Amino acid sequence: MTKRTQREHSAAFKAKVALAAIAGDTTLAALAQQFEVHPSQPTT
Repeated sequence: MTKRTQREHSAAFKAKVALAAIAGDTTLAALAQQFEVHPSQPTT
């Protein structure tokens, strides 16, 4: 069994996701799918 590793996102990636979330053009679920992150992550 392989051990799951945590992905590390760059500051640039986090900023891109945050700006997209602040813009409010789409839902958080759609953002999560677009950026391939868990749906709760754009809000934390």
